Amino acid sequence: MSRSLRELLDDGAGELGMTLSPTDVDKLLLLMIELRKWNRKINLTGITTERGIIIKHLLDSLTVVSLLPQGARLLDLGSGGGFPCIPLALVRPDLKVTSVDATLKKIHFQRHAARLLGLSNFEALQLRGDTLAQSHGGSFDLVLSRGFSSLPEFTALAKPLLAPGGIIIAMKGSSGGDEAAESAPFLEECGLRVREVVRLRLPASGDERSFVVIEAI
Repeated sequence: MSRSLRELLDDGAGELGMTLSPTDVDKLLLLMIELRKWNRKINLTGITTERGIIIKHLLDSLTVVSLLPQGARLLDLGSGGGFPCIPLALVRPDLKVTSVDATLKKIHFQRHAARLLGLSNFEALQLRGDTLAQSHGGSFDLVLSRGFSSLPEFTALAKPLLAPGGIIIAMKGSSGGDEAAESAPFLEECGLRVREVVRLRLPASGDERSFVVIEAI
């Protein structure tokens, strides 16, 4: 693995206020390699370059780390190829991370990656989000998604899954604040409210990101 890619990941994490151990860097880069390998056979992501995966998958996943409570039971709803759930489980072993996606091939990849990386705090489930509450209602301290769906659709699925005092985090692009304002009446009808909108820029690319943090009223 080239020194420049390691520096890109390490420096990007530093911009986010994180210090990655050499082992964390090695494992995150191994995840990148496996994603590219599997992506040649099955469609996991449209981002295929090493640099693109490091910035738009690995570092993008890590942007939310500072918002995650210690020891939280975390659900990534509609996790796709495993982002942000796998990087979060890797760098935050205190979390208990559950990943849910309806597409079996994506869950197969996630389970393979978790075994390869030795993640004992991670499980991947092939389920539809609208059926999850039947088996996992009230089970999570934090439910998050990254570009999974509209804010009203995501929160409607997420609310029944929250434990008392739990929060919802929607990882969005630059328009997250606008979507939060537009969705406020719907959220209020559901017994939810926006606690805060956190804005930042993605390391290396400078792309705008926003996190909509939602809580029960």
